[in-house]
Amino acid sequence: MITLRCHRLLGIGVALAVGVHVGAADARAQTEAEVAAVVDAYHSALAAGDSATALSLLADDVVILESGGIETKAQYRSGHLAGDMRFAQAVSRERGEIVVAVMDDVAWAWSTSVTEGRMGEREINSQGAELMVLAHLGGDWRIKAIHWSSRPRR
Repeated sequence: MITLRCHRLLGIGVALAVGVHVGAADARAQTEAEVAAVVDAYHSALAAGDSATALSLLADDVVILESGGIETKAQYRSGHLAGDMRFAQAVSRERGEIVVAVMDDVAWAWSTSVTEGRMGEREINSQGAELMVLAHLGGDWRIKAIHWSSRPRR
């Protein structure tokens, strides 16, 4: 009788542990999906020419690294953002798989892409890489850092 009771308790304990692990995996997958959705929404806003939405997804202290330079949100708003929107509207971009890693209230999302098209007189055919760092702020994920790099495709 005692052996049977111990086996039942052990079985319940294992079932609870598995349930907690599955629950944690589901929560992690949900968080990763939320982070990826913010990255997608940012790119969609650029492609739509929606600067208000694009800027709303950036944290106030965001840093944007590209072409050897670093911009604050204010610098990006007054300069580079308009060019990014024109570029996103002019050329097609095919992103590879987005990979997300989460640690508490911070997440990293990275991907590669192929961009092709014309920007004015310039023919674009490039391979790019993107890294975004996001933080969970006030219940929402916001982009804290963006790093873009690209090179001509071979």
